[in-house]
Amino acid sequence: MLNLDFHPTGRHFLQIPGPSPVPDRLLRAMSLPTIDHRGPEFGALGLEVLQGIKKIFKTEQPVVIFPATGTGAWEAALSNTLSPGDHVLMYETGHFATLWNKMAIRLGLVPEFLAYQDADEHIPNAPSWRRGVQADLIEARLRKDVEKKIRAVCVVHNETSTGVTSDIAAVRKAIDAAGHPALLLVDTISGLACVDYRHDQWGVDVTISGSQKGLMLPPGISFNAVSPRALEAAKTAKLPRSFFAWDEIIEMNANGYWPYTPNTNLLYALSEAIDMLLGEGLDRVFARHLRWAAGVRAAVDAWGLPIQCADASVYSPVLTGVIMPTGVDADAVRRLIYERFDLSLGAGLGKLKGRMFRMGHLGDSNDLTLLAMVSGVEMGLKLAGVKLAKSGIQGSMDYFAGNPAAKISTAG
Repeated sequence: MLNLDFHPTGRHFLQIPGPSPVPDRLLRAMSLPTIDHRGPEFGALGLEVLQGIKKIFKTEQPVVIFPATGTGAWEAALSNTLSPGDHVLMYETGHFATLWNKMAIRLGLVPEFLAYQDADEHIPNAPSWRRGVQADLIEARLRKDVEKKIRAVCVVHNETSTGVTSDIAAVRKAIDAAGHPALLLVDTISGLACVDYRHDQWGVDVTISGSQKGLMLPPGISFNAVSPRALEAAKTAKLPRSFFAWDEIIEMNANGYWPYTPNTNLLYALSEAIDMLLGEGLDRVFARHLRWAAGVRAAVDAWGLPIQCADASVYSPVLTGVIMPTGVDADAVRRLIYERFDLSLGAGLGKLKGRMFRMGHLGDSNDLTLLAMVSGVEMGLKLAGVKLAKSGIQGSMDYFAGNPAAKISTAG
């Protein structure tokens, strides 16, 4: 039975940085009758989706689709390419990079966690969670690895916990400049279909992503885009894998099928999502997210509150982290906003818990939904007694009014 305490009138404002709001078109696709996953209709759907998703990753190489969350795709990337005891270089940019590092340890790998040390007034004596990957630090560390023990470099493209987008092309250049054979593994779970990403051009060996962010689906699908080098490494990798093994999946994908039961109805929605994204054009999709992010940041700047990402050159188009003044519990502010305005914001994660909240600007959104989010946040901050320099909603309105979205041509 529907509980009206949790579902008041009108739509809930889901403004976390994923799962993102799902477009009605995708919800309708998921409502189609389930079909035989061994029948000819499914094979046609499988081939269509497997070809279409390559365009989103900007790759000509296989993209493996799992009925799992992004965490499963993390494990698949590591277990298909590495062996017990292998050394991996991982870069700490936030909570999700930290979780991936913990997974590597649990799998029997030997990760080295590299981080940029920053004088951070908000989180003293800790690796910075306010900046992107520093490629020069990776290059310097790889140059010291004269015995080439490091088998892989693992970085997060768009760190969902902090609102920082790192330069992946620079990381590849750093690995090449060091003359090192390490594989490059990249998590773009929250970046794909929101931020420009180029698996082939940037020389990524395994790209990890999920369905619930820029692809606008519910959770339940994850991806590995794999390079020829990664496929070669999988032939000798000795970490155990069965469900996540690439070889069986890729073999059956040749005819549009999977070696086990896939999430059929989510694949319907994925097909629709690919059509929507490619129909709009990926460049327009990326520009739209950049514009949304700038409009939301205009509000935060007007409020006079610090943004979690301290480097404007790597602001995420996907989310904006807002740091609360000392003594203000960000989780209490989020709870107040949820209870009063039916608006969900992202929590601070890991060592940022209670220090900040995250405003998502992705998925099935537009200028007015984002202005509603900013309004709800501003009212909540005032009710919580947070002193604001001036109105943020006016700042966002001025930005969106003065920077109209590009029109999509309907000419034949």
